[in-house]
Amino acid sequence: MRKEHIPQTDSITELAEFWDTHDITDFEDELEEVKEPVFERRKELKIQLEPDEAGEIERLAKSRGISGIELIHEWVREKLKAA
Repeated sequence: MRKEHIPQTDSITELAEFWDTHDITDFEDELEEVKEPVFERRKELKIQLEPDEAGEIERLAKSRGISGIELIHEWVREKLKAA
């Protein structure tokens, strides 16, 4: 009988489904200790804007079919790339 292996995926959903139906002790020979974080959480930064600034961002974002947050994130990535 061929032994099943741990899926090689970054999908948390796929991994969760796999481990919902399997026991980790059946895969001890495939496990390895990882010292660095595997999944890093995004860091949230809060900024304060004047109401007219926030309104303008929302207006610009809406004209492009994206959210204000997505527009700001795009601007930040552009600035970081140019720096």
